[in-house]
Amino acid sequence: MPIEVAVIGGGCAAITAAFELTRPQHQGKFHVTIYQLGWRLGGKGASGRGPADRIEEHGLHIWMGFYENAFRLLRECYAELNRDPRKCRMADWRDAFTAAPLVGVMDRSPRRGWIPWLALFPPAEGLPGDPLTNHNPFSITAYLGRLATMLRITLASAQMLQHNHAAGGDAQTSLDPFSSIGSGEGASSATIDEIAATIARLLKYGLVATIAGLSEAVALLEVVLRALPSYSTEIIINLLGTVSAAARGQIEPLIENDDELRRLWEVIDLTLAVMTGIVRFGLTTDPRGFDAIDDYELRDWLRLNGASERSLNSAVIRGIYDLAFAYQDADPQRPFQAAGLAVRGSLRMFFTFRGAFFWRMQAAMGDVVFAPFYEVLKRRGVTFEFFHRLENLRLADLSTLAPGERPYVESLEFDVQAMTNDGTEYRPLIDVRSLPCWPSRPDYAQLADGEIFEREGRDFESHWDRRKVASRTLRVGQDFDFVVLGVGLGAIPHVARDLVDRDQRWRDLVNHVPTVATQAFQIWMREDMATLGWHHRQTAVSAFTHPFDTWADMRHLISEESWPRAPRAIAYFCSALPDAKTTEAANEKSTPDNPLKMREAVRRGAINFLNRDVKHLWPAAVLPNGGFRWDLLVDTNESAVNSAQADAATANSGAASEGQSESRFDNQFWTANVNPSDRYVQSPPKTTRFRISPLDNTYDNLTIAGDWTACGLNVGCVEAAVMSGRLAAHALAKSPALEDIVGYDHP
Repeated sequence: MPIEVAVIGGGCAAITAAFELTRPQHQGKFHVTIYQLGWRLGGKGASGRGPADRIEEHGLHIWMGFYENAFRLLRECYAELNRDPRKCRMADWRDAFTAAPLVGVMDRSPRRGWIPWLALFPPAEGLPGDPLTNHNPFSITAYLGRLATMLRITLASAQMLQHNHAAGGDAQTSLDPFSSIGSGEGASSATIDEIAATIARLLKYGLVATIAGLSEAVALLEVVLRALPSYSTEIIINLLGTVSAAARGQIEPLIENDDELRRLWEVIDLTLAVMTGIVRFGLTTDPRGFDAIDDYELRDWLRLNGASERSLNSAVIRGIYDLAFAYQDADPQRPFQAAGLAVRGSLRMFFTFRGAFFWRMQAAMGDVVFAPFYEVLKRRGVTFEFFHRLENLRLADLSTLAPGERPYVESLEFDVQAMTNDGTEYRPLIDVRSLPCWPSRPDYAQLADGEIFEREGRDFESHWDRRKVASRTLRVGQDFDFVVLGVGLGAIPHVARDLVDRDQRWRDLVNHVPTVATQAFQIWMREDMATLGWHHRQTAVSAFTHPFDTWADMRHLISEESWPRAPRAIAYFCSALPDAKTTEAANEKSTPDNPLKMREAVRRGAINFLNRDVKHLWPAAVLPNGGFRWDLLVDTNESAVNSAQADAATANSGAASEGQSESRFDNQFWTANVNPSDRYVQSPPKTTRFRISPLDNTYDNLTIAGDWTACGLNVGCVEAAVMSGRLAAHALAKSPALEDIVGYDHP
């Protein structure tokens, strides 16, 4: 008989665990049943197809080029699915993802206000998910070498800009002390004694008089860092301090009137601070690695290691906080993020990506990720129990345990939200021009009393809608043997009360690792981005003004939807969402109107944002006297004829929208992600220690999966969730091997 595994939840971590446990090499050892709230998989990555087949996401989802585990499993999924390219336009993973090398932040120029700062990252060797070479790119020593290389290249860019300032001035020349070992090749062949002598001359005489000299010094620094621990910490820190002081003296006087040079200086300053901190805190030899500095707040740690206040408030740093929704109670005036995980995540993002820095999905995340996994898991014999809301994970009474017996999960108590008409398994997918997709609402025709449910407006995904058609209790030994708890952290106090009540570690987890609500909105417009005033290539930018600090140009999805007359632009916005109270108050069952209140807050905030702030992105999207041009928005209720007439009106009169109402926004899409399991898990200082590993064996038949666990990355993202799911599978099956979980440094 196979071992029965109950997987609770349908997000990235839970689906990963199910995928690993049902691999063919296990020869059917495990039978997996996935219990899912509502009608679709995806968790925080769930999506649906709405009117005109438009894509409606929980937020903005772009995969990063360092998602090695996530891409590896996705590529295996597509290969196993083996779709016929003649019948499905997304038969291969490369059909579903395209490289997105252009990355941006919104920079606040002292002279020009909000301006985009875009960087085009050239493709790195290989593709995410390819087998790794013997060289480990995830070591801190490797990161130090890459930082030194980046510093040298950035200084070279600054040198060219500085030369432009010196109208008619002499070109910079290299200094004699570095002529023999200044280049990478010469330095690498020099002996330690020769390098030490050069360092001594550098520190004694301060021979870094120009940026050219700085570049030579950094080339020397590269060699020293790659030879660790041959040189003392004191020597390296002194060398870094000399470089930092010289760079500040050379560059800072010029940056007030040159935004490009100012940005380069901010990058140089932050890079030097990170390098100094890694060396000063001995992270290359500390077995805890970056975790050793997680008690520091990121900005505090950078400041401690020499970063200037200008750099600490730069667009780069604000973008790092925005990316992780790293604001206490979603307040942009209270940023907080653990230094170790922020530095680790940033270095992985910039230095270990393959193929492209970002990878853009060619349809919804549900369509290109969760639908293929669902189809493969179905083929493997996984059972899906949709419309199952976990009410309690009940532990066996301690008094019943034999001496030495570990506590275990005795039963799982569910509320059944709906049943199918014929008692068979619910069929969740719809066909959108031969592509299997998730709908934005359940198929009521499959449900017993579906017409009544639709008329009543039942919200199967709402924590506050407690209606049910039945209760169901699963018992260990009869219905399951093992449990993979893959719900979001915010749901733990509600569905795993025994764990929290009995176990101090679980109380510490839910009390010390915070979550935050998020918000997003999407708009479809009649004019293209160039006409609206965005004269750049398609990209995503962060570090913009609140309440919506992150924006993505999603024009590539136009052809994926089924409009009578296609829009010419699609834009997604997202950010953290301040809710009634970021802790228990927003999650109480006694506030059933909370989701409606928060949706209205997002709607109002989006309208205000479009009226007040979007002009900095799209200057032609606002009226001459201010306010958004609401006639730009495409209405799903309009016919093709009416849409063409509206296009003509817009073209004939720039003021045609003067009388248009902001009520046109009501036909766009927006969401307030306030359900406990939908809340984003934050990683502030002094909280990493409270995370629990999927490998923890305190409970005999329970493991956990989610980006909130101690998974080796410890930040809310797809890669962390997949790593956690793979660890959960290892806890049950000893597979995959820990060394095969890319980037996981197991004890």
